[in-house]
Amino acid sequence: MIESKIKVADNLLLSPMGCGTWAWGNRFLWGYDTTMDKELQQVFNLHVSQGVTWFDTGDSYGTGKLEGRSESLLGKFTKEYQGDHQDEISIATKLAVYPWRLTPQSMVKACEKSAERLGRSIDLVQMHWSPAKYLPWQEKPLWDGLAQLYHQKAVKGIGLSNYGAKNLQRAYDYLKQQGVKISTLQVQYSLLSTYPFVKLGLKELCEELGIQIIAYSPLTLGILTGKYQDLKNLPSGPRKGLFKGLLPKIKPLLQTLEIMAKDNGKTMAQTALNWCICQGTIPIPGAKNLTQARENIGALGWRLSPSEVLELSSIVLSLEKQMIQNIFQTE
Repeated sequence: MIESKIKVADNLLLSPMGCGTWAWGNRFLWGYDTTMDKELQQVFNLHVSQGVTWFDTGDSYGTGKLEGRSESLLGKFTKEYQGDHQDEISIATKLAVYPWRLTPQSMVKACEKSAERLGRSIDLVQMHWSPAKYLPWQEKPLWDGLAQLYHQKAVKGIGLSNYGAKNLQRAYDYLKQQGVKISTLQVQYSLLSTYPFVKLGLKELCEELGIQIIAYSPLTLGILTGKYQDLKNLPSGPRKGLFKGLLPKIKPLLQTLEIMAKDNGKTMAQTALNWCICQGTIPIPGAKNLTQARENIGALGWRLSPSEVLELSSIVLSLEKQMIQNIFQTE
């Protein structure tokens, strides 16, 4: 079922779920290698054909020499796709706040390079994180760069990522003076990462300012899929240590999620994603294969009941532990 799109800017509509492409090129955490490209293209094609028509990437995505790989793959896949919703494909990228990006022009050039890798214009450009905690004077020139991109009509919308309410308000006020409205805010948000809403008050502020929240890591690196439910079955790499500390503390949530999923004829992953949608966010789960893609898409076309949403939310608040926050998240 294709759901109504969400207007985030005057000429930019996003499907109610996107596809995150952090894993497309990342060897360290996600074990990417180039033999995966054929199936990743199938993943892309399936999403678009089913009405999930926007993809989130970043110019830093891709390990080592593969930096920018995610954007390059998206460019290739977009160019070669022919089918339903072909004209609705949108690309959102995030520009990394590297220490050598110090001027407005550095952001403009970074966006131009991303567009070159993509082989097309960028619909939504986002600042990947704020340097407010370690190099605060770097921030305003980069905001100026975003404003230039918007006024030059190089992009349709401007977004931020990993900003808390205090810093978001500063950015909003600054860019408003330049005739630019922030369209989206991307934060780490899931059943196991409610910090941006509960502690930072971002939901209320974004509703007030008319900013759409995008939820990254909505499945908490895969732990909410139900694939890993005990310490004998853990993923390899950095996730192993994270999950080892989390699993004993979140059993009440996983048990309820499993029961609720069965009651709705859905999977745990679909239920967790639907909860994010019910909170007013646009989740962007990643998918490395067709099985994951089909499951993610199954989060659309239905809704948890208000009582189910409340039940999950209440359990989350009672948990001893949640997922650690991105180190770049500001207040």
